[in-house]
Amino acid sequence: MDTFFNSQSSSSSRSRWSYDTLKNFREISPLVQNHIKRVYFTLCCAVVAAAVGAFLHVLWNIGGFLTTLASIGSMVWLLSTPPVEEQKRLSLLMASALFQGASIRPLIDLAIAIDPSLIVSAFVATSLAFACFSAAALVARRREYLYLGGLLSSGLSILMWLHFASSLFGGSIALFKFELYFGLLVFVGYVIVDTQEIIERAHFGDLDYVKHALTLFTDLAAIFVRILIIMLKNSSERNETKKKRRD
Repeated sequence: MDTFFNSQSSSSSRSRWSYDTLKNFREISPLVQNHIKRVYFTLCCAVVAAAVGAFLHVLWNIGGFLTTLASIGSMVWLLSTPPVEEQKRLSLLMASALFQGASIRPLIDLAIAIDPSLIVSAFVATSLAFACFSAAALVARRREYLYLGGLLSSGLSILMWLHFASSLFGGSIALFKFELYFGLLVFVGYVIVDTQEIIERAHFGDLDYVKHALTLFTDLAAIFVRILIIMLKNSSERNETKKKRRD
């Protein structure tokens, strides 16, 4: 009997939590809501620019070290340009996204060689993950997940040191898998933290939607690259297993 009432009380508390969670979105002022819409619209345009860059690489093989430098240079130029020059900063964001899309040359070439449909699958999986965790950050209470920023920064530092150590002393398959999945976890967490930080900055008057779109685009690109690598690795392992069975 007690178990029944406990289950009923827990279910009612979950329903209250869901209702309160949906109401939390109303805490975001209309000005901030419009800012978030502009951020996500600009982010969608940057994703389209990155797709164009990847397509241009497929056509003319333009991706490489120079496009990576051009992408980084465009980001630095954007961040050093005052927010008043809005059109210039938008053009720099699109240029950076286009060069970044062309810079993932090895992955695109490998995916085309193994299975071109993996590119679409990785993009769909990335979009779903990004949408789910962004929605979680939007409907959560204000500043609820901002404390994760310190933990994620520590995780990013661990990834950098592991990558540095593996480049000096050589890596292993287990270490590569750890970097891959742990990095995916870190950047998925950054989607939540960065979304809530954008909301908080907007509440305090920071309405620089171009810089905020650049932040989310960086998270999105990092997630896409890792998901595509995971899919490519799984696909190659399946192909090797099939060959062994045939032999």
